[in-house]
Amino acid sequence: MRNATLARHVVAGAAAGAAGTTVLNTVTYLDMALRGRPASGLPEQAAGVLADRVHADLGEGGTADNRRQGLGPMLGIAAGVGVGAAYGLYRYATARRRTRPLDVGAVAVLASVAGNAPLTALRLTDPRTWGATGWLSDAVPHLAYALATIATFDLTRTRPRRR
Repeated sequence: MRNATLARHVVAGAAAGAAGTTVLNTVTYLDMALRGRPASGLPEQAAGVLADRVHADLGEGGTADNRRQGLGPMLGIAAGVGVGAAYGLYRYATARRRTRPLDVGAVAVLASVAGNAPLTALRLTDPRTWGATGWLSDAVPHLAYALATIATFDLTRTRPRRR
């Protein structure tokens, strides 16, 4: 029974992370539309670097570009679903010992680290150089991710009332 409950928490967390990722992407695209800023090329660059490191042939020219453009966002989706699964595990382990604001902050930070640490490790970005606008452009979508992930998780774990 405990393993089934653990699995349900992790799966609910992964699904909540997918919902949170959709919200993060929506907030990011809204920011792009409002400010007229271009999409980041970092996810595609990361996909290319990682493909090179594992000796994966993405093809040549336009085909390779298209594959990088497809693989780059998938890295972000994997991070979002993974952070959601980790949140499900956390909720399983802590039961009722949680504080909502602390959870939101922790999930937002974890999501930001999960998305940015690989890019930093690959030397594709340096958060020390971002400035206030760069940090705000990163923090707001990750905060929206955290709120959506936690709310979705709570909805999946709440039992309907019987009348």
